[in-house]
Amino acid sequence: MVKKMKKNAEHLVMISFLIMINSCLGRFVVEKNSLKVTSPSNLKGIYECAIGNFGVPQYGGAMGGIVVFPKSNQKGCKPFSDDDITFKPKPGGLPVFLLVERGECWCCGCTVADDRIEPLITMDTPEEGTSEEDYVRNITIPSALISKAFGDKLKKSLSKGEIVKINLDWRETVPHPDDRVEYEFWTNSNDECGPKCDAQIDFVKNFKGAAQILEKAGYTQFTPRYITWYCPEAFILSKQCTSQCINHGRYCAPNPEQDFTVGYDGKDVVLQNLRQACLFKVAKENGKPWLWWDYVSDFAIRCPMKQKKYTKECADQVIKSLGVDVKKVDKCIGDPEADVENPVLKAEQEAQIGHGARGDVTILPTLVVNNRQYRGKLVKNAVLKAICAGFEETTEPSLCLTPDVETNQCLENNGGCWQDKASNLTACRDEHTHGCKCPPGFKGNGIHCEDVDECKEKVACQCPECKCKNTWGSYECSCSDGLLYMHEHDTCIGNGNGGSGWGFAWMFILALGTVGLGGFAFYKYRIRRYMDSEIRAIMAQYMPLDNQVEITTHILGEEN
Repeated sequence: MVKKMKKNAEHLVMISFLIMINSCLGRFVVEKNSLKVTSPSNLKGIYECAIGNFGVPQYGGAMGGIVVFPKSNQKGCKPFSDDDITFKPKPGGLPVFLLVERGECWCCGCTVADDRIEPLITMDTPEEGTSEEDYVRNITIPSALISKAFGDKLKKSLSKGEIVKINLDWRETVPHPDDRVEYEFWTNSNDECGPKCDAQIDFVKNFKGAAQILEKAGYTQFTPRYITWYCPEAFILSKQCTSQCINHGRYCAPNPEQDFTVGYDGKDVVLQNLRQACLFKVAKENGKPWLWWDYVSDFAIRCPMKQKKYTKECADQVIKSLGVDVKKVDKCIGDPEADVENPVLKAEQEAQIGHGARGDVTILPTLVVNNRQYRGKLVKNAVLKAICAGFEETTEPSLCLTPDVETNQCLENNGGCWQDKASNLTACRDEHTHGCKCPPGFKGNGIHCEDVDECKEKVACQCPECKCKNTWGSYECSCSDGLLYMHEHDTCIGNGNGGSGWGFAWMFILALGTVGLGGFAFYKYRIRRYMDSEIRAIMAQYMPLDNQVEITTHILGEEN
């Protein structure tokens, strides 16, 4: 939770009770994940829980452990280290899921817009300016919210001294239909709205590199989004609307300083938001949508409100430095004083309304991954985990396979599983179905493993001639009388069938000798035949010459 707590409770997962609030300002959809109870037997089953808007969900992964309900500070309103309480498991122990009650400390929430009794809610962070804001910002463990009824059951089992084991599963939280992830980042250009604005620009700067790598390679399709609202028609000419809205009250944003007499106005924010959206539109048409990340990060550095540089002139300089046509951006922006719709901002307002599994976007910042709202801290690695969870299995880019993104549950305390460091053996399985499983040659539940005595249990090396010797995690098997042990068949060869074996060997040697002699005889025969044919060929060449001489001599004799 806070820095002090982080040192002592890195494995904790916060589970909170809900308090029903009977009003909701929009179609709010609760993002859920699965909670499975594995013991005690009377609680076994799968339960729904809501992902909190604080902490770091393990998107794409799962986590198992035991539930602990603290004797004091049961609402978690202060660091547990203040009372010298630690929940860090001992070596070999399971990770701890801390059960705390949702109370009056600071949390605010909104019910799901339906008529169910005790619906789950999404827990949000405290209001800005409160002392608890830093407290929550330092929570780096996953958080989940459960219903009061289920929480009471957990507390009842714990009060009886029963061990409650649960698994939290985030693998299906983000849909992963194919090899491309579509995600949206709802933000604004205002840099004077406090910690939330600072967090947004810090996220853009830190996430820019990863976002551009994914976008350039075609792994993702990113779209920046901007929230605006319209001014009621009866107040269009009021100072509040004229200072916060453009296009005759159609598109508005809050005043940065919440003071209409000083600094920049809300309409200045709307115009810069529109400029960012148009920059993205033009860059996308040019095949370089990733330039949005460069523009936003550069604009935040070069054109801050505090230095009175939050202007069109400064923005145009940044646009030109990126090689984007300023005239095309201006054409997209249009005339903010005209009594007409702006196509870009109108599309943004329509996109705010939720469709399907996604609720309305009402909070800044909001990240949407594959049409599901992201819950958790707005930091690079946490967001990258959510995006990587949106890829179909085996299609993830290499960026998703780094240690910073992949959650290796075995690195921390060996995942609470059995291990033998001397032999480099472990029961921890760092897989999607994370759990503890004894390695081959051992038996147990994965948390406790013991050596299997293959000799005593007669699972191997059981032939009559076999000699079995148990070893740590395995066994050794030899044969009497110098025979050979065949592991695949668990048998010794040579003893009982020795006569026939040697007979077969002699027959084989004799056969080889016969074949060798036959081959040699055939070779000599072929050589002799070849030599005979060569001699005949030579003699055939000389025979016609002798005949020709005799014929010539005979003719000459007759003439004389």
